[in-house]
Amino acid sequence: MTAGRDRDGITVVMVVYRTGPALKGTIDRVRADALTDQFVIVDNGSSPEEEGWIDAAVAADERIILIRGQGNVGFARAANMGANAASGRVVVFLNPDAFLQPGCLQSLAEGVQIGPAPCLVGARVLNPDMTEQRGARRGEVTPVTTLLSLLRLSHRFAFLRRFEIHHEGDPAPCGRIPVPTISGAGFAMTKEDFASLKGFDEGYFLHVEDVDLCWRVRRMGGSVWFDPNASIVHLGSTSRSSPIKIEFWKGVGLVRYFRKRADNPVRILVANLLAPAIILASLARAILRKRRGA
Repeated sequence: MTAGRDRDGITVVMVVYRTGPALKGTIDRVRADALTDQFVIVDNGSSPEEEGWIDAAVAADERIILIRGQGNVGFARAANMGANAASGRVVVFLNPDAFLQPGCLQSLAEGVQIGPAPCLVGARVLNPDMTEQRGARRGEVTPVTTLLSLLRLSHRFAFLRRFEIHHEGDPAPCGRIPVPTISGAGFAMTKEDFASLKGFDEGYFLHVEDVDLCWRVRRMGGSVWFDPNASIVHLGSTSRSSPIKIEFWKGVGLVRYFRKRADNPVRILVANLLAPAIILASLARAILRKRRGA
């Protein structure tokens, strides 16, 4: 582990696992941003080439703290390790295939002040063609809305559109707006607020930990905000891990989340009945994508 400067500013936390070529560019963008006071990289497992990029950045930049050697402990646990090592008052979590855009860190850091606490502010996530990516501003994630979304039924049938949880097709707001759920690809909290929630639930291995965190923020009386002026370009699907494995963990995470928040017999029944369908729908989506790619 390499020590970075102890400054009361912004710490960027990035969890890395078999990211691929996008990693070098992402690291360079974080280092180039003048508001990056500290940069914590948690390496869950990289190829020799990727390790070389990380090691070169560490050697050249005293702001970087590198955490390595723990193996692939999953995103939630690794992100918590990164947050614990953060010295900045504001912690920005950034995916390793997400490129910071000008002004993003500043807008996120300003956003965490608006409260009420605990306060979480999500960035506007863009595709490489600069259209808004799916998932950055979402409604309430429930078993029914999730299944309709996974199967694209809320798009196909007009009478189901009111259940659509994704709002990337809506006009972008002029300023920050409260939303139930944002994307974990890029968001900020104060370290104090994140600690008050005890961080991510480490019961999630990959995916849905961001949905869970947003829910817990709101349950504690806090606020979740979507910031259209804090943008990142998220490549997505760059991981060299199997897409089927990724979607499996997403399905498992969704089932865990729905069971966790089921607070009455009806919700418990719905969560358990729809669990197999949610996992199968997640896997089917990955298989279809793989076939289309082939």
